[in-house]
Amino acid sequence: MSLKSQLESLLFVAIKPLALKDLASHLNLKTKEIEEAMEELMTDYKNNNGGLAIIKNNGQYQITTAAENAALVQEFLKDETTGELSQPSLEALTIIAYRGPISKLELDRIRGVNCSLIIRNLLLRGLIDEKFDKAKTEHYYTVTHDFIRFLGLSSIADLPDYGKLHESETLAEVLDATLNLTEK
Repeated sequence: MSLKSQLESLLFVAIKPLALKDLASHLNLKTKEIEEAMEELMTDYKNNNGGLAIIKNNGQYQITTAAENAALVQEFLKDETTGELSQPSLEALTIIAYRGPISKLELDRIRGVNCSLIIRNLLLRGLIDEKFDKAKTEHYYTVTHDFIRFLGLSSIADLPDYGKLHESETLAEVLDATLNLTEK
């Protein structure tokens, strides 16, 4: 697998821009090697004239949609962020509500699938917040105050069986409990 392929995969699954040092750390390479490969990858995307582009800002990189598709993408996202939540989104939101703060890795493990797109959608809708833990080098997710207010609660702890589900020892217990709640 080529370095450009690895970088492209990391940028694709990342929710936020990635710094050179973080990319270098994940791939156990020097930042200079990453920077050179990123410049090549950016040129590849530019010459491809496709629907995606890589942007660079303050030493951070992110895959984004091509500028010429901005109006189309804005209209799509408007529809996506105002419609009903899908069943997988509701499941992920329930898990975040009961287990938050929760890492993406733990959420993926509980659900059994990659939740990157679901997390992005929930962030866009303002239903969850993201915080980066420097010590663990992971992003953690919690529900927002708007989400709690929308449910008419004064605290996330007011959710049914919150104490029991928040403290559950095994992921299987949490998954079973949250799926039963979303089916009601």
